[in-house]
Amino acid sequence: MYIKKILNNNVVVTTTKLNQEIVVMGKGLAFQKKIGETIDASKIEKTFVLENHEISEKLSILLKDTSELYVNISSKIFDYAQSELSSKLDEYLYVALTDHLSLAISRHKQGIYLKNVLLWEIRKYYKQEFQIALKSLDIIESDTGIRLGEDEAASIALHLVNSQLFSEDMAEAVRVTEIVNNVLNIVKYHFRMELDESSINHERFLTHLRFSAIRFIRKEKEKEKEAKRNDPFLYKQVKNKYSTAFHCSQKIMVYLENTYGWVISNEEITYLTLHIHRITNRYTN
Repeated sequence: MYIKKILNNNVVVTTTKLNQEIVVMGKGLAFQKKIGETIDASKIEKTFVLENHEISEKLSILLKDTSELYVNISSKIFDYAQSELSSKLDEYLYVALTDHLSLAISRHKQGIYLKNVLLWEIRKYYKQEFQIALKSLDIIESDTGIRLGEDEAASIALHLVNSQLFSEDMAEAVRVTEIVNNVLNIVKYHFRMELDESSINHERFLTHLRFSAIRFIRKEKEKEKEAKRNDPFLYKQVKNKYSTAFHCSQKIMVYLENTYGWVISNEEITYLTLHIHRITNRYTN
């Protein structure tokens, strides 16, 4: 392998025999080396094979001003998270975590502690990702001697959620979490009850809300104003049979339209009503 780009003394960009660009790390790997010279393979400690050239470029730029220590930690977190999650993580997570850890640890050293306003929601709605993030704090402490708090765990968890669903746009993950939280609050206030978060019906409702919100944010479905004029048989049945849950779904419909301009169809109202009935069946008629 030949040096294509030197990021620092310990990190270089090279290519494989198949001309695939990779980032390799190792102590003193590029010390007193020049572009075009061979790499001592015995010094290579970590290899990043990034299929997306743009992500490879972003990681390269980031490493010019960031210690490779954070890339190494990010890699450990990535590997651990991928072993625990069923969904494939996006490669951009390497960049996002490296950048986040660099800033988080820098703030910690300066005595600056930022509250994560979504801590409660993330811990509640993304339980598996949050548990992985707590384990990530152990990895960070082991490699740096610094113990970050739960607020940072929540941020890492959100990066994991983002990586599974949204690629590079963290704002999408935040927005979905906000929508899910507010819809669930509407249900709780409407029925004046706490929901059983351990139930399978609650988990199904969460999954439905998340992916409905994702489709809306990504505009995978156009606003179905035409569908609102339709009144299919199932819609009528649900409306009549589960009137209390249906009334709650109407409140959600108004909230989504007034807050986000999200006009939901009768089909979506039907699904919402059924889910609401299942998670509140002690109280619905």
